[in-house]
Amino acid sequence: MTPYARRGVHGQTVETLARRVLSGEIPEGATLDLVALQGELDVSLTALRESLKVLAAKGMVDARQKRGTFVRARSDWNLLDADVLRWQFAGGTTSSGNDLGLLRDLGEVRGIIEPAAVRLAAARRTEADLDALDAALTAMAEQHAGAAHAVEADLAFHRALLAATHNELLERMEMVIESGLAHRDRIVHSSPHTEDPVPSHRAVLDAVRARDPDRAEAAMRALLDQASRDLDKVHGSTGSSAEESADKKGPDSL
Repeated sequence: MTPYARRGVHGQTVETLARRVLSGEIPEGATLDLVALQGELDVSLTALRESLKVLAAKGMVDARQKRGTFVRARSDWNLLDADVLRWQFAGGTTSSGNDLGLLRDLGEVRGIIEPAAVRLAAARRTEADLDALDAALTAMAEQHAGAAHAVEADLAFHRALLAATHNELLERMEMVIESGLAHRDRIVHSSPHTEDPVPSHRAVLDAVRARDPDRAEAAMRALLDQASRDLDKVHGSTGSSAEESADKKGPDSL
């Protein structure tokens, strides 16, 4: 699956409007002044309307007679859409409080999906799947290649794990998991205070290679525990946030 194109006037207009809505700069329920937006963004009215159609398809805006185009309630937004997730994480390599909350929500989603997915991978993996996982782990071990390389290697590993389930619907979860994982990785891999990710990923791969679903699930839960610790270290989590992490008991948090 390919995320929405970011290039060109149309793509830039979509992203600008999306980020304003997601940040609350254009609040829920607000009616959009299309003429003013057209002038501000320096685009044609046709281009602006086409961009708004993209956001409408993601549940973020709607248009009604007499009311015009307006921002829908957040409860109507397709928050699992890969573009919506990416737009929310588009602010760079540090995380705001809102981003951290969303990362923890995504961590809980990962805690539900990935331990179950890795059990299927252990039972169904092929030699080609193992080759993809080996390649990703090798890339991950190249510690001097830089943070961007580490991020891509981690994404490739988890992408390969989902592919190894040979379940089309689980494979599509890649776009949901990757959006948050990429943002989390950019934060974590830019910090010197995190644990080496290679041993925990190797433990998962070894269990998948051995076709041992129980060990694979346990290794994935340990990996998610480490991910939670790394994120807390970067954010200097103490007090209530540390208690929250303990309450979630590791596997349910990122």
